[in-house]
Order: sequence, then structure tokens, then C-alpha cells
Amino acid sequence: MFRWLARRILPFARAAVEAGCVIALPHVVRRDQPMRFLAWETEAALIAGPFGLHQPPADAAALAPDIILTPLVGFDRHGNRIGQGAGYYDRAFLAHPDAWRIGIALAIQEVDALTPDAWDVPLHAIATDKEWITP
Repeated sequence: MFRWLARRILPFARAAVEAGCVIALPHVVRRDQPMRFLAWETEAALIAGPFGLHQPPADAAALAPDIILTPLVGFDRHGNRIGQGAGYYDRAFLAHPDAWRIGIALAIQEVDALTPDAWDVPLHAIATDKEWITP
């Protein structure tokens, strides 16, 4: 799943940079610390992070994202999602309430309906290998 995700996101990152955007990638230190978004040049080397992540080095500039691309385990057409379970993106959504939340998934990960918890923040859109979904 994540190799598929990386292959799909890199062309968008390059196009965004060509359009004048600045790219930030998640940076995780420990489960009890919030995820930060750090500046990344599309060809710059990434370092190994926890949980098998590849991320910018800790000294990269911290940025407030305008758009947060979120990997999904499952989703429904109402913008509800199932993530990896650690709560990083839930906390990021709360920390950056004005950021546009876009889930990234394979179409096969769609379910008929999810029951969100009170703290769940819905997505603005979902991009799959088959379509763009706007709840």
C-alpha cells in the first residue's frame, strides 16, 4: 500500500513544486509526540524514522500545511476514515484546522459506512486509484 502511495504522490509533489508550492512531509519522533510537517525538496534525501517511515531530517524547517494528504486503511463516501490507529493525523487535523484534508487510498479500501467517534474529523476529499471523491 505505502509503495503505491509513494509512487502516486511523488508526481503530485513535483507538479506542486513546479507550480510554486512548498512541500512538507510528516516527521515523527515518538508515539507520544505530535507529528510535525517539515520542508522537503522533492529530490532531497529522506532519513529513516520510526515505524519504517522516510522523513525529512529533524533540522528541516517546520511548516503549517495548507493541505494534508492522509494515508487511509479504510474510508466511506461521507469523508469518514480509518487510519493507522496511532492518532497522528487526528492530532494534526486539530493542530491545523484550516488545512484541507485529503485521504489517499485504493478504491478497494472503500466501505459502505463507518461510524465516526466524536473526535474524528472528516476528510474534505478522497483520492483513489479510480476516482476523486468529494463527500
